Amino acid sequence: MRLSGSFLRFARSEQFGGVLLIVCTVVSLVLANSAAGAHWLAFWSADLGPLTVQHWINDALMAVFFLLIGLELERELFVGELSNRRKALLPAFAAVGGMIVPALIHVLFNAGTATAAGFGIPMATDIAFALGILTLLGARVPPALKVFVVAFAVIDDLGAILVIAIAYTGNLAWGWLAGAGACVAVLALLNRPLRVMSLVPYLVGGAVLWVCLLKGGVHASVAGVLLAFTIPFTPRVPGRRSPSQRLERALHAPVAYGVLPLFALANTGVIIDTGAIATLVGANGLGISLGLLLGKPLGVTLACAAAVKSRLAALPDDVRAPHLIGAGLLGGIGFTMSIFITNLAFAADPTVVNSSKLAILSASTLAGAAGYTWLRALRPRRHR
Repeated sequence: MRLSGSFLRFARSEQFGGVLLIVCTVVSLVLANSAAGAHWLAFWSADLGPLTVQHWINDALMAVFFLLIGLELERELFVGELSNRRKALLPAFAAVGGMIVPALIHVLFNAGTATAAGFGIPMATDIAFALGILTLLGARVPPALKVFVVAFAVIDDLGAILVIAIAYTGNLAWGWLAGAGACVAVLALLNRPLRVMSLVPYLVGGAVLWVCLLKGGVHASVAGVLLAFTIPFTPRVPGRRSPSQRLERALHAPVAYGVLPLFALANTGVIIDTGAIATLVGANGLGISLGLLLGKPLGVTLACAAAVKSRLAALPDDVRAPHLIGAGLLGGIGFTMSIFITNLAFAADPTVVNSSKLAILSASTLAGAAGYTWLRALRPRRHR
């Protein structure tokens, strides 16, 4: 299988973005647990107009991240791996299995408790870190496995966004939500039938949509995905790109090297003490850790096995069942989306937020190491 130039550019961006995420996470952890820890944490919680610095990053800048996710998903549906039903079904099964099983594991430990709202935390997969590890493995893994991981991680992100929109909303203000609906309708009209190809009206409308959703009680990050699907996409014409393709290309570097590193700096300042470490074996800590470490590979592997056995889908070129286990292990790297959902699930309890982030960081590290070790141990063969 030959990888397209657009996919290779994406992989390089995600790979280097993943390295930067690791650096920013280490910096934030060190500063939070140093003598300057109180000042470091106070900076992110300081007021900056109507929101704190951290909320500007999590509510505004992360909407740009979700816009990029939406544009990538739109591209995949039109011309990528998800455009072919048979090719799309396997990563779709993997994503669904990789979301349901981790959530069930968390529910098993936390049903009826104050931490039950964290069921969405182990459902997420971090594309940047998963791709970074696959890149380190080089020719030891088939190229089709990299495309498979990207496809199921993108669908996984869409599932996480739906969970955020449904399960982690505040008190709804229907007037503002009606305004958001009207905004989406206008943007859809600009796309079809008017076919307005300038990005300006879509970006202005997206800003209005963001405000409406923020005021309406739905997390404003959802605005990014809704906006993405109103921006015109057409297959590439020589010498010309559609608005969706132009915006996706323009956003890759700012998101990979700006938005996500800032998110890591603002959200990974975890206080590591004996109390926090003890929570790793509590119900919430075990639900998150086992959901990511066991639930992800189990859900991905079983769902893919069911799809292949029923002949609804087929394995990609040179990909074998052990590769799917490795992909599931890498899917246990939750990081960005898991931390994002943690902030929503336990917004009223900073102590639980801190302990949940520690569980995410430790489980994601172990999942990455396990995935790398597993895939490296597989016997490589000549890839088509």
